[in-house]
Amino acid sequence: MKLRLDGATLALASQQSGLSAPTVSAAWKAFREGGWAAVPVRSRGRLKGQGNVLDTSTQQRLWQALYTCPPAGQPGWSSADLAALVRAEQEIEPTQRAIEHWWESEGLKHKPWPLSTLARQRSQQGRWYRQAVAPLFAGLEEADQRWQGGVRRVAPPGRSVYQLYLHGSRGRLWMRCFNRPPMADDYLTVMQALIGKGLEANGQERKGPVALVFHGAWFSASPEVTTWLAQQTMFRLVQVPANSGVAS
Repeated sequence: MKLRLDGATLALASQQSGLSAPTVSAAWKAFREGGWAAVPVRSRGRLKGQGNVLDTSTQQRLWQALYTCPPAGQPGWSSADLAALVRAEQEIEPTQRAIEHWWESEGLKHKPWPLSTLARQRSQQGRWYRQAVAPLFAGLEEADQRWQGGVRRVAPPGRSVYQLYLHGSRGRLWMRCFNRPPMADDYLTVMQALIGKGLEANGQERKGPVALVFHGAWFSASPEVTTWLAQQTMFRLVQVPANSGVAS
């Protein structure tokens, strides 16, 4: 709270205190509404038996969350959001690393594509990047307005899942899961959320548009999506060819 009172941003206060952004945000909200007495204080560190191992009931709750809408304004569930959900509901302290280890064990931890390396390649993939993606990214001033994403089918033990995944410029992963192929409304909800994340913390719009490089869905076949895209002035979409070799 002292950092926030001194004018530190949410991200800076989170970094310097070692607390997650949702924890700092919740504490700041409580402080503004009720002063120091309203700020919940709990002992730091992991509770006994937690750390990087999630029990069966926690894993089941995480699956349930991934099939539901993410927190308001988010394009999908991040490891920080899932950890905050478990803390609020079960009063245990899973780490983001624990969530990400679980993602990996379930085949959900999609890695960002090495798009920047394609700029130097003399190949079909390199030409595609230089012609379709590089000009778009060159016009964007803020790195976190550049997104890559896609949809794929994964098969964790005992289930078949359609995963819609997104990576920001720093490689952070967001996702949604479905028990059937995502529909047009599902994609539009995600794209609209990305436009919302193109706003500064103070609500002022950034200068450049939001760009999304996407693999796995042919949006030209959807009248709803193509109509929406044609109406956007702050959103740019690049579809990754299925045979590009960029995505897996």
